[in-house]
Amino acid sequence: MDYTKAADVVATMVDTAQKKLALEPRDLLIRGALSGALLGAATSLAFGAAVTTGQPIVGALIFPVGFVMIVLLGLELVTGSFALLPLGPLAGKANWSTVASNWSWVFLGNLLGSIAYGALLAIALTNMGTSAPAGVAARIVAIAEAKTIANEALGAAGIISVFVKAILCNWLVCLGVVMAMTSTSTVGKIAAAWLPIVTFFAQGFEHAVVNMFVIPTGMMMGAKVSVYEWWVWNQIPVTLGNIVGGFVFTGLALYATYKPAKQMTPMSPSMTPQVPAE
Repeated sequence: MDYTKAADVVATMVDTAQKKLALEPRDLLIRGALSGALLGAATSLAFGAAVTTGQPIVGALIFPVGFVMIVLLGLELVTGSFALLPLGPLAGKANWSTVASNWSWVFLGNLLGSIAYGALLAIALTNMGTSAPAGVAARIVAIAEAKTIANEALGAAGIISVFVKAILCNWLVCLGVVMAMTSTSTVGKIAAAWLPIVTFFAQGFEHAVVNMFVIPTGMMMGAKVSVYEWWVWNQIPVTLGNIVGGFVFTGLALYATYKPAKQMTPMSPSMTPQVPAE
């Protein structure tokens, strides 16, 4: 049996947080960039499947391939780190400034990787801008506009809605990270991680790194979205919502109920209670 119990999973989460916090900025950038590109590839694959079949659920079933590759390769996805890294300070094994630094480097790496893949895809889908967006390209343009200017049109309601969708998203995404820790086999990790990721993508929730790919790629292919609209009406509130969803609803919640017990220090012989002889 390769199943790992929940209490042991939380201990693994704390250990993983320590290891991630010890990584150098160079490694965080490289692993973060690879994660951004792989998630972008999975997103474009999912959009292509949905366009081809006319069934969005097909795209949702395929999308987790990118997440699984990231987990199995031990790469860095900032949304998953929103749940894991705070456990270091909570367990007294790290400080919050180290957490903030790690998040910043990984966020930058995810952004660079997502945009790099998006630029290459835009070239491929539009023949270097000589062809009008069609199929997957048109879907990306439409979604980029829906995630930004459509929110702007709703005003405060748009900001609140996208923030809540981001909370719901990363609650599930971070469950995917944790679920992968419930198995020690490759197949088990894939199956366990797949479940919550399908659930998030099928419902159209908001993921900061997915949006790092979708929105700028749509802009490259003609979406009527400005950099201001991208960041103010989507990227910033989604990132904040992802932090809340990942940390509060997954990392903190599981840590609170399965917190590893502190080991008792063995008493020295001189501290051992003496039983009076009869």
